[in-house]
Amino acid sequence: MSAKILDGKGTAQAIRAEIKEDVDKFIAETGVQPTLAVVLVGEDPASQVYVRNKETACVKAGMRSLMYRLPATTTNEELVALIEKLNRDETVHGILVQLPLPKGLDEKRILDLIDPHKDVDAFHPENVGLISQGRPRFLPCTPYGIQQLLVRYQIETAGKRVVVIGRSDIVGKPMAALMIQKGLGGDATVTVCHSRTVNLAQVAREADILIAAIGKPEFVTADMVKPGAVVVDVGMNRVERELVNEQGNLEKVSKLVGDVDFEKVKDVASWITPVPGGVGPLTVTMLLNNTLKAARLLVKAR
Repeated sequence: MSAKILDGKGTAQAIRAEIKEDVDKFIAETGVQPTLAVVLVGEDPASQVYVRNKETACVKAGMRSLMYRLPATTTNEELVALIEKLNRDETVHGILVQLPLPKGLDEKRILDLIDPHKDVDAFHPENVGLISQGRPRFLPCTPYGIQQLLVRYQIETAGKRVVVIGRSDIVGKPMAALMIQKGLGGDATVTVCHSRTVNLAQVAREADILIAAIGKPEFVTADMVKPGAVVVDVGMNRVERELVNEQGNLEKVSKLVGDVDFEKVKDVASWITPVPGGVGPLTVTMLLNNTLKAARLLVKAR
């Protein structure tokens, strides 16, 4: 048996086409262009790539993208002043601060300062609380994207055992919160595993749907997966491998891998996401969705 591919890239393209239609309609009806402000502090290479992807996606969706690139020497007070300015700006509907922030900056303080009505990452405590109560304003982008992927591939979640490996505030915790809610893409029985979980491999083998978001290259091996399980890989890890080149010499090659040993696990699972081309494109897509929703809410509130 070889698993079928959960094509995140193709699914993201389909959803973005839907969002583009909705954006065009929204602008025609209101005269307001949904606007996302992205704040990048420092020169982290991965963050630079993510920010460019978000900027390009915004433009293609018909949205306005405002980029604020600040030096790594930016102080807490300077960053606070910028966030407060964006909070007051009625033409800005979504605010995203690219993480991680350079050392010395108070990440929690900055994220808490973002107006919860413009918090399109859904990191603000108010939005996290609304999610836990089942009445979300915004849904966190990566978990929301995963849920949409499962729904659009008609993967049944109701009554299923879901195991999430990783308890981060960005993926693990909100993923569990989404999957236990009533309704489409939810109604699951969820277990969250982490570094202190006893017999983690045994717990993972009980999953009908296994979601790996632990940040360790190829951590999930074939013996951790129940035959026929659906496996979603959130990891994005760059590793170096030694390969024999055409001249017969060993050379080091950089490769992007997930948290799942794809080549081995695909022979056990029924469905699996690739890396790249799996969860990643959906994260940016759901950011666009949240930005449009934020624009609708702010226009409605006027």
